[in-house]
Amino acid sequence: MTQRLLLGMLSIALVFGMVSGSQLWAEEPKDDPVVTEFDVDPAWPKRPENISGKGWVSGLAVDAQDNVWFFRKGPDPVQVYTADGDFVRSWGKGMFENPHHLRIDPEGNVWVADFGLHIVQKFTPEGKELMTLGVRGEKGTDAQHFNMPTDMAITPSGDIFVTDGYGNRRVVHFDKKGTFIKAFGEEGPKPGQFVLPHAIVVDSKGLLYIADRNSGRLQIFDQSGLFLDQWSNVMMPWGLSITKDDELWVCGSSPHWWYRHGVYPEYKDQLFARFSTNGRIRQTWGLKLGDIGTDKDHPDVSRLKPGETVGAHCIAQDSKGNVYVGDIYGERAQKFVPVSKR
Repeated sequence: MTQRLLLGMLSIALVFGMVSGSQLWAEEPKDDPVVTEFDVDPAWPKRPENISGKGWVSGLAVDAQDNVWFFRKGPDPVQVYTADGDFVRSWGKGMFENPHHLRIDPEGNVWVADFGLHIVQKFTPEGKELMTLGVRGEKGTDAQHFNMPTDMAITPSGDIFVTDGYGNRRVVHFDKKGTFIKAFGEEGPKPGQFVLPHAIVVDSKGLLYIADRNSGRLQIFDQSGLFLDQWSNVMMPWGLSITKDDELWVCGSSPHWWYRHGVYPEYKDQLFARFSTNGRIRQTWGLKLGDIGTDKDHPDVSRLKPGETVGAHCIAQDSKGNVYVGDIYGERAQKFVPVSKR
């Protein structure tokens, strides 16, 4: 066999192999993917024309009926929708100054933190006030006052844990009647200290998970205030939620210094993640960072596309695994549907 003939046969074989390989890769895989993606539902929620869509969505929770509650800094602060997006109710006009996180307790009551008024309040689902912690319009560091509280966790026994976060760097513990028990924590970057305790949840064992946002870590305590562990350099945690199965969900951004080069870069991207309570990451998903113009305090939200966020601040899940994310500078809540099968 001549060298020229041999080279020709090899060339044909290589071409055939390349064509066959491309055809094989072009075929649809027969197995289901291991990865779970999340598709945004662009039609959720179905907000009535008489209900305002203006203002930060800073707090968000899902109740036992899979109704989605969110708390926004706007004319209609508390808004409720079904998982399908149908409007249920709204209340709270003129009642709040700087809404932050919102929680549903084990009895179905609604709790909200208002860092502008320095109070935490408990309401019925219809909006009847049941309890106020702190003194309205007054800030302080004693047992009766907060200084810009950010969030609250309520245990099955009714104990209340408040992250007194923007002004004070502590967690305040009350019993179910609102009687002060103790406070723990102080300002600082060490374990057990806080740079900014921004969100809090409690698991089925009674452990407290606190998003110390500006330090880029989650800290874990028992209810006496004993520091147990911290997870650092994983993400900047803005919002937390936890499922009945103790799956911890976090929204925020990838880690960075909160202050650097003379500026405060609040986020460089947008993420949510699912953790087990031992700190292992089970799932992550990146959200597209939207364009709202140069002035985040006066955002041009008309630029945003479905699925984009600018300041993902709060997160919750329903019983079917749908994930809801509240966005402050994008001024909206969105529903993300898990996709694990073709």
